[in-house]
Amino acid sequence: MYEYRAPRREFAFVIHEVLEAERVLAGLGRTDVGRELIDSVIDEGAKFAESVLSPINWQGDWQGARYDDGSVVAPPGFKAAYQQFCRDGWAGMAASSDYGGQGLPAIAHIPVGEMLCSAAMAWRMASGLSEGAVLALTRHGSEPLKARFLEKMVTGEWTCTMCLTEPQAGTDLGLLRSRAEPAVDGSFRVSGTKIFISWGDHDLTDNIVHLVLARLPQAPPGTKGLSLFLVPKRIDGAPNGVRCDSIEHKMGIHGSPTCVLSFDRAQGWLVGSAGGGLACMFTMMNHARLGVGLQGLGLSERALQASIRYAFDRRQGRAARGPLSAEQAADPIIAHADVRRMVLTQKALTEGQRLLAYYAYLLGDIAELSSDAAERERAGQLLALLVPIVKALLTDSAMETTELAMQVHGGSGYIRETGVEQYLRDAKIACIYEGTNGVQAVDLLGRKVLANGGASVRLLAAEIAATLGAGLAASLAPYAATLEAQVAEWAELTRLVGERVAKDPDELGAVAVDYLQYAGYVLVAWAWLRMANVAAARLAEGHGERAFYEGKLAAAAFYFERLLPRTLAFAAAVRAGGRTLPTLTPEHFAA
Repeated sequence: MYEYRAPRREFAFVIHEVLEAERVLAGLGRTDVGRELIDSVIDEGAKFAESVLSPINWQGDWQGARYDDGSVVAPPGFKAAYQQFCRDGWAGMAASSDYGGQGLPAIAHIPVGEMLCSAAMAWRMASGLSEGAVLALTRHGSEPLKARFLEKMVTGEWTCTMCLTEPQAGTDLGLLRSRAEPAVDGSFRVSGTKIFISWGDHDLTDNIVHLVLARLPQAPPGTKGLSLFLVPKRIDGAPNGVRCDSIEHKMGIHGSPTCVLSFDRAQGWLVGSAGGGLACMFTMMNHARLGVGLQGLGLSERALQASIRYAFDRRQGRAARGPLSAEQAADPIIAHADVRRMVLTQKALTEGQRLLAYYAYLLGDIAELSSDAAERERAGQLLALLVPIVKALLTDSAMETTELAMQVHGGSGYIRETGVEQYLRDAKIACIYEGTNGVQAVDLLGRKVLANGGASVRLLAAEIAATLGAGLAASLAPYAATLEAQVAEWAELTRLVGERVAKDPDELGAVAVDYLQYAGYVLVAWAWLRMANVAAARLAEGHGERAFYEGKLAAAAFYFERLLPRTLAFAAAVRAGGRTLPTLTPEHFAA
């Protein structure tokens, strides 16, 4: 099995050289968060991920969480790792210092989040969910509620969950039946069953704060009748009518207990306004969707590392152009062009998508911290457009990159002892939860693009145009021309789909996934053009890390010439539209 190694140099390249985060943060008034601080956070986070989390990842997968008569026991090592995580202050990285947090901008702590996902994704889910709940309560909770609960949530003394799904209500939250009845003391009594609740019960902490969607008496049907309630597992140490009935047996993320929870008149408190539950919950959901994209990125990075180590160590056959190691019986398999194709595909997808994800998080910092209302609005619009793309694109790619890691390893990748097949199994859930990737595509096209007449796409196109007009290296001119043409085609596809959807709403769902993939691949091309321009400049300066920057240029060339052409198929599918999806009956599929 491979142990994880944090890609510190990659983080520095993206954050400091391409995004110039220190300059951006200074412009937002955060001169206290400079390069030295960011690098120290990354270094210490890397130590934790490498030495504490990575070694317990296999235990989480092989032994999994255990259900014992209403209680869940985490895999060996998980509780000790969590206690150290909280002791070292990692739980409160993003939270306000008013409640015991560190108040770091996202761009300063997101590399730690990625490292935790790479090192032990199933373990990371517990703390990641808590960060989202803290954000939701901070923005929507009453002052008394925040005073009572936030500090222990921020420090990690209590973990948190997000309780939406019910047996009859998955994507369609309007079908939720859980109910909340007012009590004389101003609280509520919450009853109902929730399923697929990640870390819904465990022994990492002695209490769990559940954020639960439920209906008040006389609430209207559909999503407008949903309210959000904070329901702790225990109150002052006593049970509060919350029970774990079972945990699921899953394809992957075995270390993360996925629970069925029963609420039996459990005491809870309203978060936000009555009927405003979905709006409050979306604060947590959007945070989680970016976080799931980060999970995909983390698994892609770990798969890439495994492929690189194996491809340079494993010796089989001879290079087509002649032996590389005449003194050895065979050459490393990286000498074979097809293996290089697979590894470069992993590298081009992983590193390009890292910049896209980190750019999205930096937009979040701008939207929150800027003193300019117009700048906050612009950043918020761009971020809203990117959330479904980051979630879907990075998790779909994780399926490809982890499968490629197995393929590079051959038969060794198919057996459990190598550890590579776990990455693929873990990756699949990321395409499903927090809204399936099909749901993300419909959200992107329907709510984030067509709802504003394509204004958000034009806004992002302007950002790309700024890069194209910023004095790129002459050697990158062909890539710039390709990107410019594809941005124009993106605008044309948006116009075409808008016209069709106006005539037939079914057209939206028919093309949404291909539209998202087209947009995502164009945005990663933009990311690679930005990275290649920095790399070309560094090489022109005679920078000492020549091999590192040459690797960037090689990956950029591979992306533009071997991966970006996938957009031809995506565009063709969008143009074909719903006519290729006729209404079928079961008889059409009869064997």
